[in-house]
Amino acid sequence: MSTTERSPLFLPAIYLGGLVFGLGLAISGMARPEVVLDFLQFQDFGLLFVMGGAAVVTGITFFVATTFLDRAPITGDEYKRRVKSFDRNVVIGGSIFGVGWGLSGICPGAAYASFGVGNYPILWAIAGMFLGAYAQGYWRSSRADDSASQSAERPSSQD
Repeated sequence: MSTTERSPLFLPAIYLGGLVFGLGLAISGMARPEVVLDFLQFQDFGLLFVMGGAAVVTGITFFVATTFLDRAPITGDEYKRRVKSFDRNVVIGGSIFGVGWGLSGICPGAAYASFGVGNYPILWAIAGMFLGAYAQGYWRSSRADDSASQSAERPSSQD
């Protein structure tokens, strides 16, 4: 099965996964900015257990799935490692993400869960996330256009 021929269960599985994720964030308290800020200020380490538990479940799932299955059951995609180099963009992006998380008291996934539990002022943080993502996409696109035009203007070494 190729990625263009996905199982009819693909979208329902995505929605179910998002629902379980959001419920977990809401129940654990990660959807409440004040709880997250207490964690970031080293006053409440409860979220460390939430994130640690999620990491353990994810690790076991990936180990079992990649050991016993050759393809993802719903998408049919082959399991393979995606390698991302640790470069300047990772450091800068991670730093900006961390500052945004600290300022708003919430990460993107938890922001949606926070909105779902009635924290409507979180819409400002969500709007900021969309604006930041748009600005980064625009910047990256303009850089790609600039480098393409520069390479087109350079004389070929074969002339």
